[in-house]
Order: sequence, then structure tokens, then C-alpha cells
Amino acid sequence: MSTGDLINIQPTELKFPFELRKQSTCSMQLTNKTEKYVAFKVKTTNPKKYCVRPNTGVVLPGSTCNVTVTMQAQKEAPPDMQCRDKFLLQSVVAPDGTTNKDVTSEMFNKENGRVVEEFKLRVIYIPANPPSPVPEGSEEGTPPRASMQENGNQNVASYEDVSRSLEETKEKSSEAWSLISKLTDEKASALQQNKRLLQELELMRKEISKSRAGGFSLTFVVLLGLLGFLIGYLIKRV
Repeated sequence: MSTGDLINIQPTELKFPFELRKQSTCSMQLTNKTEKYVAFKVKTTNPKKYCVRPNTGVVLPGSTCNVTVTMQAQKEAPPDMQCRDKFLLQSVVAPDGTTNKDVTSEMFNKENGRVVEEFKLRVIYIPANPPSPVPEGSEEGTPPRASMQENGNQNVASYEDVSRSLEETKEKSSEAWSLISKLTDEKASALQQNKRLLQELELMRKEISKSRAGGFSLTFVVLLGLLGFLIGYLIKRV
């Protein structure tokens, strides 16, 4: 809380929850600590970025006024979340009965010995979703957090699943190699049998050729018959 001769300001820093592409608001409370009317005015170094409601007004004696500051949605975050924007709150004693509509810029001129109190407020950005702190074990040596145990159990389960999968893969691979070996043997046996059958078939063809070569053809029989007929005819004539 900042304490002046005229008003108290709370808080002394404007803290905005920062999230890209979303508006953010914060408020400050002005308390009149005198028995006089006090006029105030809020100024900023970046008026296009902020909207202040109300930016001027009057705080009645002993009363409080709330001021809301809205930061427009931002497309990018500043480096290291540091903001250089600042606000200036001016306050001055006003005539009794002054209303908010009666407040003018001339009231805050420091001419003619008018006393104008000024307070500077800086802007602080707060991450909208700060990371949750990681609790540590107690001083009495309590076991690790349940989540750590769960993670450990998950890691063990994952290791077992991987091991089981590898064993199954090895078994399937062994079965596959066994089947391939069996099929290879059967193929070799079939090729040998096929070769043997071809050899036997070739022998049968040769035997058939020999048997045909050793017999008498039809033409030879006919010639032999004609020769016998001629011989018989000649013998009769003799």
C-alpha cells in the first residue's frame, strides 16, 4: 500500500495474468484519507494497450474508489516476460461537491502552487498457467510420490512387455526357420524323386527302341513272301 497525504493506493503494482490472444484485467483501490474531496487521474505510457475505467474521478472524504485496468489481447509475449509499461496516478484536492463530470485536465496542472500528488505503478506479467511445484519427500524420509512409483511401475511393466514381445518374436522366428528347413528338405527330396523317375523313363524308352530294332518290319515280311513265291514258280518250271 502506498500512503500519501491525500489517498492510499493498493496494490502498488499492476499484475496481469498473461496469456496470448486473451484480455487480462486487474484492479486497484483508491482510498481518500482526508475530509476533503480528492480528484484523481490515471495515465499510462501505452494508452493503446490499456483501457482504464474510470480513468478520472472523485473520491469522497473517507471513501474508496475501485479502478479497473484492462490489457488488450497480445499476439506475442515480451522477452523474459518483462514489461516496461508504467502507470501514473495523479491526485489533487477538489472543491466540495465536485462530481466525476467536473474533473478536467487543468485540475492537475502544477501551476499557481497547486499540490498534485503523483504515484508511479509498474506493470508485472504473471503466467496464466504457472507450472505446479514438485513436492519433495518429507524430512522423515517418506517414500517417493505415488506418481513416481506409478511411473516406475509403468516402466517395469513396459520392460516386461518388451521382453515378452521379444521372446514371442524369437519363438515365432524359430518356428518359421524350422518350417522353412522342412520345406527345403521336402523340395530336395521331390527333385531327387523326379530325377530318378526321369532316368527310369529314359531306360524304358531305350528298351522299347531295342525291341523294335530286333523284330521284322512289315515291309521285310512282304519282300520275303514275294521272294519265296518267285523261287517256287521257278522250281515248277524246271
